[in-house]
Amino acid sequence: MKAQAFQVLILALFLFPACREQESEAIDFVETPVQVVHDLNVLQTEKGEAAMRMHAPLMQKFDYVKDSVHQSYELYPDGFFVDAYTENGALETSIVSKKAKHITTRDNESWSAFGDVVIINHLKGEKIETDTLYWNRAEKKIYTDCYVRLSSDSGLLQGYGMTSDERARNSVILRPFDWYAVERDSTYSYNDTVNFIGPKH
Repeated sequence: MKAQAFQVLILALFLFPACREQESEAIDFVETPVQVVHDLNVLQTEKGEAAMRMHAPLMQKFDYVKDSVHQSYELYPDGFFVDAYTENGALETSIVSKKAKHITTRDNESWSAFGDVVIINHLKGEKIETDTLYWNRAEKKIYTDCYVRLSSDSGLLQGYGMTSDERARNSVILRPFDWYAVERDSTYSYNDTVNFIGPKH
């Protein structure tokens, strides 16, 4: 019995010092998110109707102080998908990108989308392609300084820099350099196929 107790004592002497020697490393919150959400889905409503839907495969929230400056933002490293609807519930605008960042401060809220950004206005049949897009929520506008390609069934316009309202209803390329028009007769009209329901039975 004494021999067994002695073996337990020897084993404890070996184990406990080893545990005390292990020190946890300090967490670097600049590189480590304080919150991680997989398969994020957000629905924003206005007057009981869907106004915006967002999906992101991954959201990482960062919150830290560096050089006496508080930093807080959400990063979407695998991109995001946004759909915006009209007051009548029709899908109006879709935005897709490979990466996105959301910054909220006391005075402002802004979004940045990076990598193969595509904005589609389904009601107008317009598609905007660029590398970087910014959205200022307070001013309700989207903009970029990068190369922009705007295509529709009436033609193609290219240039640098673009500004628009947040629904991409009135997109303006600031420095256009090339365009191609498609000739249409006077009876032509664009058909919104995304919101087309078809005849009622």
